[in-house]
Amino acid sequence: MRLRLAAPASLATFPARFPATLLVATLMLAGCATAPPQGVRIDTRYVSENQDSRVLFLVLHYTVGDFESSLKTLTTGGKVSAHYLVRDEPVTTYRLVDESRRAWHAGVSYWRGSANINPGSIGIEIVNPGRLVGADGTVSYAPYPDKQIDEVIQLCKEIVARHQIRPERIVGHSDIQPQSKQDPGPMFPWKRLWQAGLIAWPDEAMVAERRPGYELSLPDVAWFQAKLARHGFDVPRNGELDRATRNVIAAFQMKYRPARYDGEPDAETAALLEVATLPEGMRMVRPQPAPAAEKAP
Repeated sequence: MRLRLAAPASLATFPARFPATLLVATLMLAGCATAPPQGVRIDTRYVSENQDSRVLFLVLHYTVGDFESSLKTLTTGGKVSAHYLVRDEPVTTYRLVDESRRAWHAGVSYWRGSANINPGSIGIEIVNPGRLVGADGTVSYAPYPDKQIDEVIQLCKEIVARHQIRPERIVGHSDIQPQSKQDPGPMFPWKRLWQAGLIAWPDEAMVAERRPGYELSLPDVAWFQAKLARHGFDVPRNGELDRATRNVIAAFQMKYRPARYDGEPDAETAALLEVATLPEGMRMVRPQPAPAAEKAP
């Protein structure tokens, strides 16, 4: 038996065998099934004045490693990351996490009433070996190249401009986690950030004026704890010079008196603390305006 295969029907043959309206409806349904979803159409013509950035803090770290090992740690399965990594040689800034997303850099943290700093912060990791221990057990910290600090300062300025981060919320890892972290360490030049108009600094004349009085009579430990807490630290309030209190004192000293950061209460630390907790004690430097361009003759 010979089988005869029917030729494919053309559109011209459909009216006799298939209602035209049904054909059109079928084709439309088929098109709807394959079209991509449009989503919700958002009208953006109205913008509320009642808002600010989700980013409240800027946290500075050192990496405790060279560039290659730091990059691997911050980008692979180590469960730690930062928004930016600033290389030492050649000086280069890498964005590892978009500023709109949370990086895992702050850990269990506290500063000025805010706990869990991670969700509301941007983290900058600076390539630096950090704490060094010599063969004789002597502890020191590695310096930062000037060009690298220039890069960090410029990066901080740009981040602060984008998110309007307040000066007292530009902190080190040791500020928000003083019991286990020392970074960015005593070699980090915080005073250069003050000179750049990013952070406030204790008024040096006021510190010098108060220091002699504290040399005659040093406040008790409870006074130091109260002042450190007012400055922003999470510190014990037990009146005892325990290890936790020493760690917080050392963190404060690393930032404002890096020549000596042994965690011991002394007259200079007391004077710095008093001034740092006075409303008029912390001074800002006004950024210098850029020089006007000379007019062509």
